Amino acid sequence: MPGSARVGFVVSKAIGNAVARNRVKRRLRALVRDRLPEVDPQIDWVVRALPPAAATTDLADDLDSAWRRCEKRLRP
Repeated sequence: MPGSARVGFVVSKAIGNAVARNRVKRRLRALVRDRLPEVDPQIDWVVRALPPAAATTDLADDLDSAWRRCEKRLRP
């Protein structure tokens, strides 16, 4: 989609095996998809999953917190 923000995901082997990494990526994609309409299309985002992401049940809260911190830093 032209004019929409781009988001990349970094999920290292420290997360776990391929099944665990793909599960984390799917969960993150679903969470980010809901936030894309609010994002400036000029900014490219990279979401890096840390090892505890595979076991956490509150991934949405963690992503929201990180997302807000990043947006706060980007505001002039």
